[in-house]
Amino acid sequence: MPLDISRVRAILLEVPRHGKLAYCLLRDPRVPTPPKLALLASLAVVVSPIDFPGWIPILGDFDMLALGILVVKVFVDACPKAIVDEHREALKAGESTFDEDVRGLIGAVRLVTRQTSSRITELVAGRQRSSLEDRTA
Repeated sequence: MPLDISRVRAILLEVPRHGKLAYCLLRDPRVPTPPKLALLASLAVVVSPIDFPGWIPILGDFDMLALGILVVKVFVDACPKAIVDEHREALKAGESTFDEDVRGLIGAVRLVTRQTSSRITELVAGRQRSSLEDRTA
């Protein structure tokens, strides 16, 4: 069976979109608990340090990638269609839970960076004053 490069490319382009959609659906309280638990359990297997068929060179890594892609697709398919469509539209508009969380994370990183920079500036200024006082004493 020949490898269809265009099919592989299409799948790889869909992975980030499905990942963001799955994130939004996982955070939505309207989505039933069983699909959420199935997703989390499957992702736990994917990131587990136990590598089941990892002894197969190269292909051993693809099984976890394939499982991750498959489980996200099954999760999205198991969610109510109206909720999935709502989250897809929010993702397109940049107003999804994922987008809000990323903006919040970026804001938090900027805040911590600013606080750290100002703290470093204070420490350097304090050491310079201390050094000048030592020289004059």
